[in-house]
Amino acid sequence: MSTNKPTPQHAPMDQFPIKDGCLTVGGRSILDIAQQVGSTPFYVYDSDLMEQRVTQLRNALPKKIHLHYAMKANPMPIVVSHMANFVDGLDVASGGELDVALACGVSAKDISFAGPGKQDWELEAAIKAGITLNIESENELRRAARISSELCKQANIAIRVNPDFELKASGMKMGGGPKQFGIDAERVPDVLKEIGELGLHFRGFHIFCGSQNLKPEAIIEAHDNTFELALRLAKDAPSPVELLNIGGGLGIPYFPGETRIDLGPIAANLEAKLPAVCEALPEAEIVMELGRYLVGEAGLYVSKVIDKKVSRGHTYLIVDGGLHHHLSASGNFGQVIRKNYPVAIANRMESTETEEVSVVGPLCTPLDILANNMTLPKADIGDLVAVYQSGAYGYSASPHQFLSHPGAKELLI
Repeated sequence: MSTNKPTPQHAPMDQFPIKDGCLTVGGRSILDIAQQVGSTPFYVYDSDLMEQRVTQLRNALPKKIHLHYAMKANPMPIVVSHMANFVDGLDVASGGELDVALACGVSAKDISFAGPGKQDWELEAAIKAGITLNIESENELRRAARISSELCKQANIAIRVNPDFELKASGMKMGGGPKQFGIDAERVPDVLKEIGELGLHFRGFHIFCGSQNLKPEAIIEAHDNTFELALRLAKDAPSPVELLNIGGGLGIPYFPGETRIDLGPIAANLEAKLPAVCEALPEAEIVMELGRYLVGEAGLYVSKVIDKKVSRGHTYLIVDGGLHHHLSASGNFGQVIRKNYPVAIANRMESTETEEVSVVGPLCTPLDILANNMTLPKADIGDLVAVYQSGAYGYSASPHQFLSHPGAKELLI
């Protein structure tokens, strides 16, 4: 007889407590929250879960690791302001995000700006503010130098390096091979020389090779390679390295069979490697930049069942939300083979009567699917459907205007 356990239908769904059959967020029933919002769909984010995740990381990782929040994961201003209370810095990916970061009162020295297509007005805003520009090409470097000269203000420059390795088993690879991100590692020594000749303030390196990884051994290998590359490149730096951003890469579980990443081996490896790195780069602040990992599990996307139908034996729950609000949950944001996010009937969490259904949105396209062939508590019109893991790359990563349906609200509790 086989002893293999069946693969769970969904990733872990234990971060939000259940009370009287309803999901709760911040101690409040999802029904009460829906009444407060006044309409569906909406995103709700749990501020305590975000703080707990940062605390968990700080307790696990070496004290010398500084934590930065990558705003692109969730740039809602109130979320960014909340996160700014607990992390050591912010990373922005646009001029708009830069405005939000500066409005939070974060020190300019603790803000960095990454992105392969920065426009002149964004470079100017960054240089005026005094933040660190992660330079992604030689042309961008020269534009920054010109603007710096015109403003009579020295630009703070770090090089975003496209490494000669990748983060194995990564959900999204952003380094290794030809990439639009960063400057190829083999070209960096010449760029470092040019930074010195241009008289810019060199701060350090941003080495990021991938994201959404659940395998500690892959993260460890990437960290080892990152440190080796940084030490090698630092030999050609025009001044001491002040900043070494080793990226993030830590993933969260979305799909059946996935579990939360084990921080223990990652932390132990960092603890072992950091003394030599700090000795070689004594002035460097070592930064781990995370977005999804900090906020992804702290959010729910909630929509309401507006119709229920059976088509040739298959049951559909039609809700008032969909891919226009939550593109990634629909499977259209990077998935090759569509898989279900964790989904629940938020006001029937303890119901024992189940049925196999597909949850679909109101859009006139077959792509608008939030759950496909899932076994869920039996639902009726008016019930609330919640999509877990919705705190990152949700509303801001979705085509709100597609088919001109109403938008979704967001709130932090």
